[in-house]
Amino acid sequence: MIPELGTYALVLALILSVLLSTIPMVGAHRGNLLWISFAKPLSVGAFFFIAISFVILTHAFLVNDFSVSYVANNSNTALPWYYKISAVWGGHEGSLLLWVLTLAGWILAVALKSDDLPADILGRVLGVLGIVLTGFLLFTLLTSSPFERLLPRSPAEGADLNPLLQDFGLIVHPPMLYMGYVGFSVAFAFAIAALLSGRLDAAWARWSRPWTNIAWAFLTLGITLGSWWAYYELGWGGWWFWDPVENASLMPWLVGTALVHSLAVTEKRGVFKSWTVLLAIFAFSLSLLGTFLVRSGVLTSVHAFATDPERGFFILVFLAVVIGGSLLLYALRASEVKSESSFGLVSRETMLLVNNVLLAVICFTVLLGTLYPLLIDALGMGKLSVGPPYFNALSVPVGALLMFFLGIGAVTRWRRQDGKPLVKQLVLPFVAAVVLGVLTLFWREGEATLWTYTGVILAFWLLNMALTDISQRVRRRSSSVWENLKKLPRSYYGMQMAHLGVAVLAVGIAMVSAFNEQRDLRMSPGESQRVGDYTFIFEGTQHVEGPNFTSDKATLRVLYKDKPYTVMYPEKRLYTARGNVMTEADLDPGLFRDLYVALGEELEGGAWAIRLQFKPYVRWLWLGGLMMMFGGFLAASDPRYRKQARRAAKQETVNA
Repeated sequence: MIPELGTYALVLALILSVLLSTIPMVGAHRGNLLWISFAKPLSVGAFFFIAISFVILTHAFLVNDFSVSYVANNSNTALPWYYKISAVWGGHEGSLLLWVLTLAGWILAVALKSDDLPADILGRVLGVLGIVLTGFLLFTLLTSSPFERLLPRSPAEGADLNPLLQDFGLIVHPPMLYMGYVGFSVAFAFAIAALLSGRLDAAWARWSRPWTNIAWAFLTLGITLGSWWAYYELGWGGWWFWDPVENASLMPWLVGTALVHSLAVTEKRGVFKSWTVLLAIFAFSLSLLGTFLVRSGVLTSVHAFATDPERGFFILVFLAVVIGGSLLLYALRASEVKSESSFGLVSRETMLLVNNVLLAVICFTVLLGTLYPLLIDALGMGKLSVGPPYFNALSVPVGALLMFFLGIGAVTRWRRQDGKPLVKQLVLPFVAAVVLGVLTLFWREGEATLWTYTGVILAFWLLNMALTDISQRVRRRSSSVWENLKKLPRSYYGMQMAHLGVAVLAVGIAMVSAFNEQRDLRMSPGESQRVGDYTFIFEGTQHVEGPNFTSDKATLRVLYKDKPYTVMYPEKRLYTARGNVMTEADLDPGLFRDLYVALGEELEGGAWAIRLQFKPYVRWLWLGGLMMMFGGFLAASDPRYRKQARRAAKQETVNA
C-alpha cells in the first residue's frame, strides 16, 4: 500500500501544479493580487507532495520491496545501503522523479526568496515554472511511474544496480547536474515573464541574475563531478571523450555561460536585452534537449537510459511546445525592445559580445556533431560516427580565442575605450605570458605541440590580466590596499575566481594532452615496467569476495627513482547478480600528476593485461572546474543583488 501512496502524492502534486500554472498567471494578467497570492502556497504544496513521493520510493529501496518493478530492476539485498539510496536515481523512472523534485525545489526557493519582486512578475514566473512542472509530472505519471508493481508474483531478489553506477560519483553527480539543468528553468521563467509583461528592461535581468549564477555553478559542479567519475570509474584513463551524453550537459553550460555574461551587460548597461532573453530560452531548451537525448533511446552511451521510444516522443512533443511557444512569444515581443544606451567598437560590451558569439559557435559545433549522426541514421543514409578529431579541431581554436578576449575584456572600460591606452595596458601582460609559458614548457621533458604552448600561454595571460585589473581597481581609491580590496564586491571576486578557474583548466588540458604517458602491457608476476621516474612491479593477483561481487585484485609495488613509494591495487570485478565484469582502476593522485593503473584480461601463464599511465596535471582539470563553481556561488551571494532588487521593486511600485 505504501508505494501507491507515492503515486497518489504525485497526482496531488500534479493538481497543485496545474493550479500553479493557471491561477497566478490569470491573476497577473487581470491585476488580481488575491489570485497571485495563491502562487506561494501552491508552490509549497507541490514540493511537499513530490518530496513525500521521493521519500516513499527511497523507503522501498531500503526495505528491499521487490514488488515494485523499479526497485526489483535496480537493487539487490546484497547492495550496500548507501548504493540503495543512490539507486533511487540510478534508472530512468527514479532519476526523472529526482528531476521533478529538483524542479519543485527551485520553484519553492523562488517562491520563498522573491519577496522583493513585484507581485505580477512573481505570479508570472511561478506560473511559467508551474507549466514546466506540470509537463514533467504528466510525463512521470503517464509513461515513467517508479511505483509500478510486480504482482502477484514478485522476485525474491532484485536484478541489482548497474555496476557502473555503484560508486560515490553517482551519489553526488546526478543531483548536482540536475540542480544546474533544472536551475536554468528559473532564468527561462523570468525571461518569459518579462516577455508576457512587456517590460524587457534591466530589472528582469537584475532579478534573474543571482538565480542564473547559482544554476550555472551547480551545472559546472555536476559536469566536473561527471568528468571525474568517468575518469576513474570507466577504466578509460581519460577525462572527456565527447560522448553524446557528455555533450548534452556541455551545451546548456556553454549557453548558460554566455547568459551569465549577457545578463551582466543587460543589468549594468541596458543593452543586449533581446539577445539575453534568447539565451535564457536556449539554455533551458538545451537542458530539455539533453533530457530527450538521454531518455529517448536514440543514443548509445554508458550514460544514457535505455527507454522505449514512446517516452522519447513525449519529451520531443514537450520540447517542441516549450521551444516553439517561447520563440513565438519572443518573435512577437522582441521587436519592441530598444537598448537604453550605446557603446563603441572598443568597449567591455564589445568584448563580452565577442565572447558570447564564440561560446555560441562552440555550442553549435557540439550540437551539430551530436545530432548530425542521428539525422543521417534517421534518414536511412547509413551510420556515421563523429569523434574527438572533429570536436577538437573546431572547439580548441575557438576556445583559445575565447580566452584571449576574456583577458582583454577584464581591463576594458564600459561604453567606450581609447585604443592606444588599452594596447599599452595589454603589451606587458601579454609579453610576460609568452615568456612564462615558454619557460614553463622549455624545462619539461617531452615534446610540446603548438596548442600546448598556446594553452599554457593563455592561462598565464588570464592570470596576468586578472592581476592587472585588481591592481587598477585598488589604485583608483585613496584608502589602503587592504581596505580597497575589502571594498570590492563579492561578485567581482567571483568573476575573477571563475576566470582563474578557466586558466587552471586550460593548463590541465594542455599538459595532460601533450605529456600523458601510457603503456599497455602483458605482465607476469615479478615483472616490472618503468614509466617516467616510476617503476611498477607486478606481484600477482588474489581472489576477493565483496558484498555483491567477486574480484581479482592485483598488487603492484611502485618505486620512485628506484626507492619504495607506494602499492596500488587495481581490480577486475564480477558482479554476481547481473554477471557484469567491471574494471576498477587504482589511482595515486597528486597535484602535479596522477599514476593510473587498470587491470585488463587474464592471459595464459598467470599473466595479465595491464595499463599503466602517468598523467601530468590531470587534477587541474577538476580544480579549475571547482574554482569556476566556487566563483559562481560567490558572485550569487553578493548582497548588492538583493539591494538592487529592492530598489527595482520600489521603482516598479512608483511607476505603477
